[in-house]
Amino acid sequence: QVQLVESGGGSVQSGGSLELSCTASGLTEDDYVMGWFRQAPGKERDRVSCITTGGSTYYTDAVQGRFTISRDNAKNTLYLQMNSLKPEDTAMYYCAAASRYYRDAYYCPPLSGGYWGQGTQVTVSS
Repeated sequence: QVQLVESGGGSVQSGGSLELSCTASGLTEDDYVMGWFRQAPGKERDRVSCITTGGSTYYTDAVQGRFTISRDNAKNTLYLQMNSLKPEDTAMYYCAAASRYYRDAYYCPPLSGGYWGQGTQVTVSS
Protein backbone atom coordinates (compact mmCIF):
# COMPACT_ATOMS: atom_id res chain seq x y z
CA GLN A 1 0.00 0.00 0.00
CA VAL A 2 1.50 3.29 -1.11
CA GLN A 3 1.32 6.19 1.29
CA LEU A 4 2.52 9.76 0.91
CA VAL A 5 2.61 11.97 3.99
CA GLU A 6 3.22 15.71 3.73
CA SER A 7 4.41 18.00 6.49
CA GLY A 8 5.75 21.52 6.92
CA GLY A 9 2.80 23.67 5.97
CA GLY A 10 1.72 26.63 8.05
CA SER A 11 1.05 30.34 8.11
CA VAL A 12 3.68 32.94 7.30
CA GLN A 13 3.82 36.57 6.33
CA SER A 14 4.62 37.71 2.84
CA GLY A 15 8.33 37.35 2.15
CA GLY A 16 8.70 34.46 4.57
CA SER A 17 9.86 30.90 3.98
CA LEU A 18 8.57 27.39 4.54
CA GLU A 19 9.89 23.95 3.71
CA LEU A 20 7.51 21.16 2.84
CA SER A 21 8.42 17.50 3.14
CA CYS A 22 6.77 14.39 1.77
CA THR A 23 7.74 10.90 2.81
CA ALA A 24 6.67 8.02 0.61
CA SER A 25 6.26 4.42 1.68
CA GLY A 26 5.19 1.31 -0.20
CA LEU A 27 6.52 2.39 -3.58
CA THR A 28 7.73 -0.60 -5.54
CA GLU A 29 9.13 1.16 -8.57
CA ASP A 30 12.82 1.95 -8.72
CA ASP A 31 12.29 4.94 -10.97
CA TYR A 32 9.45 7.33 -10.37
CA VAL A 33 8.71 11.00 -10.65
CA MET A 34 7.55 13.06 -7.71
CA GLY A 35 6.05 16.47 -7.52
CA TRP A 36 4.25 19.18 -5.65
CA PHE A 37 0.88 20.47 -6.72
CA ARG A 38 -1.35 23.11 -5.20
CA GLN A 39 -5.00 24.01 -5.17
CA ALA A 40 -6.38 27.33 -4.03
CA PRO A 41 -10.07 27.75 -3.12
CA GLY A 42 -12.19 27.87 -6.26
CA LYS A 43 -9.31 26.92 -8.53
CA GLU A 44 -8.11 23.73 -10.15
CA ARG A 45 -5.20 21.73 -8.82
CA ASP A 46 -2.05 22.59 -10.74
CA ARG A 47 1.62 21.70 -10.92
CA VAL A 48 4.09 23.62 -8.80
CA SER A 49 7.33 21.70 -9.21
CA CYS A 50 8.38 18.17 -10.09
CA ILE A 51 11.55 16.11 -10.12
CA THR A 52 12.71 12.84 -11.62
CA THR A 53 14.84 10.19 -9.94
CA GLY A 54 17.79 11.54 -11.88
CA GLY A 55 17.20 15.12 -10.73
CA SER A 56 15.57 16.73 -13.75
CA THR A 57 13.21 19.43 -12.54
CA TYR A 58 10.21 21.44 -13.57
CA TYR A 59 8.92 24.67 -12.04
CA THR A 60 5.82 26.58 -12.92
CA ASP A 61 6.67 30.14 -13.95
CA ALA A 62 5.00 31.61 -10.87
CA VAL A 63 7.51 29.99 -8.49
CA GLN A 64 10.65 29.94 -10.63
CA GLY A 65 13.54 31.43 -8.67
CA ARG A 66 11.69 31.31 -5.34
CA PHE A 67 11.01 27.59 -4.79
CA THR A 68 13.52 24.73 -4.87
CA ILE A 69 12.54 21.10 -5.17
CA SER A 70 14.80 18.25 -4.06
CA ARG A 71 14.54 14.63 -3.15
CA ASP A 72 16.44 12.07 -1.10
CA ASN A 73 16.00 8.83 -3.02
CA ALA A 74 17.46 6.74 -0.20
CA LYS A 75 14.82 8.08 2.17
CA ASN A 76 12.00 8.28 -0.39
CA THR A 77 11.50 11.86 0.72
CA LEU A 78 10.61 14.89 -1.36
CA TYR A 79 11.19 18.47 -0.30
CA LEU A 80 10.05 21.89 -1.42
CA GLN A 81 11.90 24.92 -0.09
CA MET A 82 9.68 27.96 -0.54
CA ASN A 83 11.23 31.40 -0.19
CA SER A 84 9.90 34.91 -0.78
CA LEU A 85 6.37 33.65 -0.30
CA LYS A 86 3.51 35.72 -1.63
CA PRO A 87 -0.19 35.78 -0.70
CA GLU A 88 -0.95 34.19 -4.08
CA ASP A 89 1.02 31.12 -2.95
CA THR A 90 -1.74 30.40 -0.44
CA ALA A 91 -3.17 26.98 -1.21
CA MET A 92 -3.37 23.37 -0.18
CA TYR A 93 -0.14 21.71 -1.30
CA TYR A 94 -0.15 18.08 -2.36
CA CYS A 95 2.67 15.64 -2.89
CA ALA A 96 2.35 13.09 -5.69
CA ALA A 97 4.38 10.23 -7.13
CA ALA A 98 4.10 8.02 -10.20
CA SER A 99 6.15 5.57 -12.18
CA ARG A 100 8.31 7.33 -14.74
CA TYR A 101 6.34 5.52 -17.43
CA TYR A 102 3.29 7.60 -16.51
CA ARG A 103 4.90 11.00 -16.14
CA ASP A 104 3.46 13.84 -18.14
CA ALA A 105 5.34 16.23 -20.43
CA TYR A 106 6.54 18.28 -17.42
CA TYR A 107 8.25 15.34 -15.66
CA CYS A 108 5.32 15.35 -13.26
CA PRO A 109 2.97 12.67 -12.00
CA PRO A 110 -0.26 12.86 -13.99
CA LEU A 111 -3.01 15.00 -12.50
CA SER A 112 -5.47 12.16 -12.94
CA GLY A 113 -3.33 9.30 -11.71
CA GLY A 114 -0.42 8.23 -9.56
CA TYR A 115 -0.31 8.37 -5.79
CA TRP A 116 -1.28 11.40 -3.74
CA GLY A 117 -0.90 12.65 -0.21
CA GLN A 118 -3.62 14.28 1.84
CA GLY A 119 -2.20 17.77 1.48
CA THR A 120 -0.75 20.42 3.76
CA GLN A 121 -2.08 23.97 3.99
CA VAL A 122 0.14 26.95 3.24
CA THR A 123 -1.21 30.38 4.09
CA VAL A 124 0.67 33.56 3.29
CA SER A 125 -0.62 36.84 4.68
CA SER A 126 0.19 40.27 3.31
